[in-house]
This record gives sequence, C-alpha cells and structure tokens, in this order.
Amino acid sequence: MSGEGIIVIGGGPAGMMAAGTAAERGEVVTLIEKNPRNGKKLLITGKGRCNVTNDCSRDAFFGNIPVNPKFLYGAFARFDNHDVMDFFEQRGVALKVERGNRVFPVSDKAADINNALIDYCRRAGVRTLRDTVTGLVAEDARITGVTTEAHGTLTCRSCIVATGGMSYPLTGSTGDGYRFARETGHEIISPKPSLVPLVIAEKDCKDAQGLSLRNIAITVREADSGKTVYTDFGELLYTHFGMSGPVVLSASSHIRDVKKKHIISVDLKPALSLEQLDARIQRDFSENINKNFENSLAKLLPQKLVSVIIKRTDIPRDTKVHSIRREQRLALAGLLKNLEYTVIGFRPIEEAIITSGGVNVAQVNPRTMASKLVEGLYFAGEVLDVDAHTGGFNLQIAFSTGRCAGANA
Repeated sequence: MSGEGIIVIGGGPAGMMAAGTAAERGEVVTLIEKNPRNGKKLLITGKGRCNVTNDCSRDAFFGNIPVNPKFLYGAFARFDNHDVMDFFEQRGVALKVERGNRVFPVSDKAADINNALIDYCRRAGVRTLRDTVTGLVAEDARITGVTTEAHGTLTCRSCIVATGGMSYPLTGSTGDGYRFARETGHEIISPKPSLVPLVIAEKDCKDAQGLSLRNIAITVREADSGKTVYTDFGELLYTHFGMSGPVVLSASSHIRDVKKKHIISVDLKPALSLEQLDARIQRDFSENINKNFENSLAKLLPQKLVSVIIKRTDIPRDTKVHSIRREQRLALAGLLKNLEYTVIGFRPIEEAIITSGGVNVAQVNPRTMASKLVEGLYFAGEVLDVDAHTGGFNLQIAFSTGRCAGANA
C-alpha cells in the first residue's frame, strides 16, 4: 500500500464518519475493522433504535457533557447536531424527535443509520479491510504505518484511531486504542464505566426486579456532604442487583467517585405535591376503608412495588385501612416522595454503554483531533477522554470528532 494514504482503525460511527470525510476530500483511505461488518456496536444502540443525536441548543448540548466539554467546542462548531440530522436525511434516512429532544430514525431501525454510513464510505471510495491492527508504526515522532494480523505492515501518511472504549467488548471495543496511544507516548486517563447500571445496597430492588417506572424523578446526593450531584426525570428499571434505566445510567456519569457514599432519592409521584399526594391517598383509603392496607394501594402503585413500600412503612400489611393513623398516612406520602437507595458500586465496565477515560485530551489538538506528540496521528470518538449523558450526545461526539479528524488528516 502507498504511504501517501490514510488508515482509519475502527469501523464504528466515528471511524466511518472520519473515513468517508477524508475520502470525500480526495484522500486514499483504508478503513480497518476486525468485525465482519462495520458498526456492530452502533446496531445495538438505543435498544436497536439508534438515538442518533439530540435536537437541543448548543448550551444544552454542552450541559450534557460532564467530562471535558470545552475540548469539543471546535469539532461541534464545524459539525453540530443539526449537521448530523441533515447528513442522514440527505442520505434517505427520515428522522423524528422524541421526548427529551432525542433523535431517532422514523423506522426505529439502527440498521438504517449504519447502512447510511457504510454507503457513505463506499460511495466516497473508502477501501475496507477485515483485519485486526496489532500496533502503530512511528519513526521520529511521525506515523508511518500500522501492523496487522493478516496483512502485515501497511504504510500510511496519517492514521486515525477510532477504536472505541472498553464497553460491550463483544462488539470489538476491547481497549486496543488505549494501548496504541500509550505505546506512542500518550497518557491514558484510567478507563471506568459510565452510563452504567448501579449496584444498590437495599435488597428490595430484587423484590421489584423487572419493574420499569416511567415519569419518576430522582435526586442523587453525596451522603456525607449532602451535596446534590444530579437530578433527572424519566424511566427507572429495577434489577436483581439494583437499578438501571435512562435516569440511572445518566446519574452514573455524575458519580465520579463510587467509593464515596451516594444516596438516590426516588420521587414516585413528582407531579403531585406532598399535600396533593396525601389527598390522593385519603381518597384511595376512603374507597378501601374496610380492606387490609396491602390491598388499598393497587391504584397508587404497581403491584411489584406494593410489597417494597409496605416493608418500609411501620404499617403492618394486614392493618385495616380505617385504623391507619394520620401520622402513618403522612409518613407513607413522604416515603412515596422520597424513596431512598444507597449506591454501593457500578456494574462491570463490560455492561457500560460507554467508557469514561481514555486518551488525555490535553495531548490532542481540539481543532483537528491531531496528536500533539506524534505527527500524522489522530483520534476520534470514545477512545478520547470525553463522555456524555444518554440522549444521543455520545453519538454526536463520535460524529463531530470523526468529521473533524477526517477533514484534517
């Protein structure tokens, strides 16, 4: 292969965007992907629906990036969320905007997004190799090629590393890019899971396993200081180990040190004030005046949550409703507005949606995605130490940084 071309390592969203962008500009581009098909991880994003980006303002976008948002200013300015929407719609993928400004293909098929990127690369003339890159070749602080398992050493003028992080390793995200970067002198901020389910101390999560609660509010605070680190509204899922669901995954990215004790407070009825909720409970009680307490909550709570709530009150489940005291009723209302859980850990990084950590962005030019240490080396996507909340923000980062790297390589 000619040493004049560009090699892109990784056929995910950042890699395909980078490869297509460079090829459109007349470069000879080879994209190396170890999976039989590009975009394996992209196909499972958004539960297979692919939350492409978020149709929000610039300020809102950066407000959803807790790690190194300023690094992304230049890349986002050149290829922002509306540019991404235009990119796919111009290639025949109709999009729609859902709650929280989340953008999905109208078809609800991640494959449509993936196919559009594959076709983009094909039309631009990108050559795709099915192979595994084993290392980078650099001479005098300049990239000259890559080594591969099946094709030996391939020479190039520039190389874009878009290998992803360490989440979902079965899709190919096995941390290779961190090794490539470290071997060329770059610092790696220790990878850890982000947008990951939380392990909870309280065992009643298991009692409600499989229950999905919509339209609840959560507040996460540090137990010692009482400082609120995150609030959100949306969907929560109980699991055998604790909690998952969109609001919990986003909350995890704000718990920067899981060794510190954190408390999650769940408001099961955020649309009601405490007084309004008490009035609602009184109405339900009046309709079930001669029933046992455990049989009076069917309209108020999902069945799986009834037992959880009863265990946390001082009202025995067989107590007749007419004998429940006012202070017990008020305590019940308070519990429904503030159901507390103790976070004791993250699930393994393999279960995380994304990886926090990666190539230290202080060693990368934010205007070009070029390494400041090795000429001809570029980075894009999750391999960089940037990550965001759920809602399409992480894919937007992949597209923006991939576009930037491809245009400058």
